[in-house]
Amino acid sequence: MIVKQRTIERPVTVKGKGLHTGLETEITFCPAPENFGYKFKRIDLPGQPIISAIAENVVDTSRGTTIEEKGVRISTIEHVMAALVGSGIDNVLLEITGPESPIVDGSAVEFMNALKTAGIVEQDAERKYYEVKEKITYSDPAKGIEISIYPDDHLSLQVMVDYNSKVLGNQFAVLNSMADFDKEISMCRTFVFLHELEYLLQHNLIKGGDLNNALVIIDRPVTQEELDRLADLFHKPKVQVKVGGVLNNLEPHFTNEPARHKLLDVIGDLALIGTPIKGRIIAHRPGHAANNEMARLMRKKIKKDLSKPVPPPYDPNVPPLLDVVEIQRRLPHRSPFLLVDKITYLDEWVVSGVKGVTMNESFFAGHFPDEPIMPGVLQVECMAQVGAILLLATIPDPQNYLVYFLKIESVKFKQKVVPGDLLNVRMILNEPIKRGIALCCGQGFVGDKLVIEAEFMAQLSRKPNL
Repeated sequence: MIVKQRTIERPVTVKGKGLHTGLETEITFCPAPENFGYKFKRIDLPGQPIISAIAENVVDTSRGTTIEEKGVRISTIEHVMAALVGSGIDNVLLEITGPESPIVDGSAVEFMNALKTAGIVEQDAERKYYEVKEKITYSDPAKGIEISIYPDDHLSLQVMVDYNSKVLGNQFAVLNSMADFDKEISMCRTFVFLHELEYLLQHNLIKGGDLNNALVIIDRPVTQEELDRLADLFHKPKVQVKVGGVLNNLEPHFTNEPARHKLLDVIGDLALIGTPIKGRIIAHRPGHAANNEMARLMRKKIKKDLSKPVPPPYDPNVPPLLDVVEIQRRLPHRSPFLLVDKITYLDEWVVSGVKGVTMNESFFAGHFPDEPIMPGVLQVECMAQVGAILLLATIPDPQNYLVYFLKIESVKFKQKVVPGDLLNVRMILNEPIKRGIALCCGQGFVGDKLVIEAEFMAQLSRKPNL
């Protein structure tokens, strides 16, 4: 099933303080065109610079995820990014009035609610997924961290956390479908251990933090005097430790809310891959640094895979689009010079066809008697004939035209083609045909291996005496 890209219908704004800077910030989600992705715009700065939300732009993961491009930074973006993924949005411009996203309640739920009010619209372009074909892993054995992605037909996540804490113990969270993100994960708030909170307060590192946007885990004995001091710092009348070692500032939504929040962070950080993926993510002791390393690893993997030539799909059990009888109606070539057996795909820009290479080919008698190899020039001719089917399909009366190839460039023979091989060819029209002149490029495969590639210039010409 084809899934289309999505953006929002109208702009919507979320306001609040930045967790670490304490600055009042507004972030406005704006509609964006197809294939735009996620980008931030610092509208408070001269020139309103734009920062792409991609893994290579991450410069700090110590207390959240910070991206930077050309010296311009945006901090604590992970909850915003998780809300976009959880809402199924592909393209959005985020206009922000400061260096840090609002922390709001420490979860993604307010961003999710804002996106709902903005409305979500489907776009014309297809959403392109990266489908994980084999296990991909990032690990840090010294810290007991491992994040793996396994093949699956949709995105799902499983997170395990272990903080060596008697209060939290080992926690486990699962999200089997992103359709459940809103009700299962989006409202799960960040958490902090008391000893971490004390350090952050002493170093003035959470200027926008308060007891309404984090669960506080009490991991050591505390006196009432310490609790009173904490209440004063956060302008609370009184705080207490509840049964289970959690401060009574907030009521947990779930018993495993910390693990669920870590899962939320994984979604937000891996959104910086920049491509929606199909795979099952299993993360043990994840954190922003490890998440970013995994995102970078995935981006390298995707770029490498996309740079690999991929053969056209071919299933011998599926009837061809054009069989050899129909091909002979469209092309003037005949045996032994007809070098395409089936056309398997055809649209206005792309055509695919196959040639079964057998020992009965006449050219093997002399090329070569002791080592039969399909001549390179005939491989090129096979590509040209497949391309001719594409070019003739662009005109209303193809029976009145011939295709002449005027120039062939950048031909590369990668591997021998021998008896028993199936030469699987794809030809692509590079640009619209102008004055009967067409520019094409093509590749030929045997199995998954690229065996030939070339660029062609051809001319559509009316048959003589017509």
